[in-house]
Amino acid sequence: MINLNEALVVIPARGGSKGLKRKNIKLLGGKPLIQYTIDVALELFEEEQVLVSTDDSEIKDIVEELGLKVPFTRPAELATDQSTSREALLHAIGWAENNGMKPDIVIMLQPTSPFRQAVHIKEALEKYHADLDMVVSVKKTKSNPYFVLFEENEHGYLRKSKDSNVTRRQDLPTVWEYNGAVYVINVNSLKERDIHQFERVTGFEMDKESSVDIDDILDWKFSELLISKG
Repeated sequence: MINLNEALVVIPARGGSKGLKRKNIKLLGGKPLIQYTIDVALELFEEEQVLVSTDDSEIKDIVEELGLKVPFTRPAELATDQSTSREALLHAIGWAENNGMKPDIVIMLQPTSPFRQAVHIKEALEKYHADLDMVVSVKKTKSNPYFVLFEENEHGYLRKSKDSNVTRRQDLPTVWEYNGAVYVINVNSLKERDIHQFERVTGFEMDKESSVDIDDILDWKFSELLISKG
């Protein structure tokens, strides 16, 4: 059983965004997008366990206006398009350890998943144990690799990306993809290697609506529609 007091929650929210500018603080349903994630995190964890990692002064000010202190600013070199989630997480973990915390797990909650609920985080925590590198939220993928085509060579020939004798889509093996909503990560594993190099990973499935990950204006419009439908 996880001791929630030994968990650190990190909400990465850099200022730059290519797909949709300033999306982390853009108003969705009358609230800054990042507020949805902060509110869910505070349903389960104490304020001092929830760290918003940002390089942006406006994001910092808005988060603090929402009542959550932002105790540090992420260095600019850790907030570029080439920066990795691991770098941001290790920076936040380092700050926490230097300030008396000893987290065994870090829970990354990206602000681009406004429909993730506390129950999803609980489900991930229930599946986690210390022998794992990570528990991650997933959704069923529409682009099944046993069915989709890709360009193979200079001739432009197409073929299935994975061999299969299945001819009907409904008979294909179920395949999942990360939905970006919840990552429960073993801190020791993260210090040793990048998330994409983890081998001991288990997932839990979230429904399509809860899995919405806002990357561009179409995602945003769809999210507005879901909000308006209540």
